[in-house]
Formats: sequence, structure tokens, C-alpha cells
Amino acid sequence: MPHASLPLTVASDVAAALKEGKAVVALESTIITHGMPYPQNLAMAREVEAIVRQAGAVPATIAVLDGHLMVGLSDDDLERLAQEGHKAAKASRRDLAALLVKRGIAGTTVATTMQIAALAGIQVFATGGIGGVHRGAAETFDISADLSELAKTPVAVVCAGAKSILDIGKTLEVLETNGVPVLGFGTDEFPAFFARESGHKVDHRFDQPEEVAAVIALQQRLGMPGGVLVANPIPVADALDAAAIEARIAEAIAAAEAAGVTRKALTPFLLQRIFELTEGRSLAANIALVKNNALVAAQIAVALAALNHADIVV
Repeated sequence: MPHASLPLTVASDVAAALKEGKAVVALESTIITHGMPYPQNLAMAREVEAIVRQAGAVPATIAVLDGHLMVGLSDDDLERLAQEGHKAAKASRRDLAALLVKRGIAGTTVATTMQIAALAGIQVFATGGIGGVHRGAAETFDISADLSELAKTPVAVVCAGAKSILDIGKTLEVLETNGVPVLGFGTDEFPAFFARESGHKVDHRFDQPEEVAAVIALQQRLGMPGGVLVANPIPVADALDAAAIEARIAEAIAAAEAAGVTRKALTPFLLQRIFELTEGRSLAANIALVKNNALVAAQIAVALAALNHADIVV
């Protein structure tokens, strides 16, 4: 369903769900284009959408295709993105208009997926991990646009914490400065993507999706700008040892510095190097945490839809 005033195309099942007030979960696409190799990326994308459906919500994978903001992709679209891989652009907020004019193909980052989800009216979004303050940011000023987007765009983001290649303490400080509530789902500690612990506490802990949905709804009623960050740890069985993964991250960062890799190329480089250094265990963990986040996001979206419906009925 195209929108006349914007190059926004919402898939028919997503549009119908939104019109009827049913649960919808936005999904990002840089994890497909830049986060995993083919064909694992395609299998992951299909499995994540299936998990969302099985939990009672409609998946809306978001991407830029041929000059359109796509909200909900066909299986052919998913396969096209997966095969394009790193040849596709990585669309952050600053790139969006230019990529649309160029009629390019791009995976959308957390920030851009939030922006497009909000345009479509989607309230809940599942990703792997958010971007944040990079290590050494005091010299490089490398801070992800994800943090500023969370401060102003009213979309709840379910993640396994911040990517472990980041400075998690400083990332949480920036979120606090910008008034973004950080909720732990079943945890008192902010997770570190591949590991369940980071040594940093969340703002508030909740153990039920209905509780998180209530926070999201009340945040919006209060007129608070911005989103809600829901930190959902990787399952115990899939988590990597925190000390071991930290050592591999340090090696990957050293390799990036030696190669002069910076800015948008840095995160994909680091994730690939960590994959090599862990002999593929990081990829298995990444897939597991994304699936887990999709499940929790769908449960929250279903609870939020029920809450919204109850408000309308009353």
C-alpha cells in the first residue's frame, strides 16, 4: 500500500494489521545486508519473521528498495537483500533522502528503521543490539545515531543490549542524558550482546511483556518524547563467556586500527573479525539473540495491542 505524500510502501498484511489495531513488529535489515554472510542471513530473516508470526504478531521487515521505504518485505525481497549483502548501502538517517533519490538498495540501521517504523505507525521494533558510543570516542567522536533517534522517536526497541564492541558505560550515560528509559526484561543488569552481563545496571526491571507494554503506553500518554529501550539478554545456552569475548573484541579492534577502518565500515569489520576469531561461535550467538528478541518483541506488541484495544473499548 503506497503512501501518496511519501515514498513509503506498506505491505498489505502489515497495513491491515495496523488498521485493525493488531500487533506488528518492525525488523531491521542491516543485519541481513551487513550483519551476517549469505545464506545464513536469509535463513535468519525467514526464521525471525516466522517467530513473530507464531507469537501472534505481524512481522514488518524494513528496507530501502528502488527508491521506496519498504515496510514489510516479500520473500523475494528478503532473498534479494540477503544476496546483495555488503554491496547494498547501509542506510542511516543522514543517507535516507539521497538513497531514495538514487533509487538504491539499502539495509536500514536501528535509527533508520525506527524512523520508518514511526512513519508507518509501528510501536515495537526488534533488533540484535543497538549502536552506541564507540571505544575511543573521546578522540574519534564516533557515536551512533541510534542513541539520538531513541531520544526523539516513539518506538520501543527490544535488543540484547548494545553491541559488545562498544563502550557500554558511556552508551548508557548518553541514553540517560537524553531521557531514554532502559528496561531490563528479566534482568537487573544491562546485557552485552554476546554475553548476558556488562557490569552495568538497567534503570528498571520487568519480567512480563504486559508490564513493558504498560510502560510504553504510559510513556506515550505522558507526552514523553522518544522511545523505550528494552534490554533482553541472550539465552543462557547461547551466551558466550564475557571475558573470552572481550579478549576477541580487543583483538578485532586492534586489527581495525591497524587497517585504518573507521566510521560506517567499522562495525561490519569488527563483527566479521570476531566471527573469524571465535570460529563462528559469535554468529551462532548473534542468530540466537535476534530470535529471542523477536519473540519478546512480539509478546510485547501483542500485549500493547490488547492494552490499546481495552482503552478504546472503555
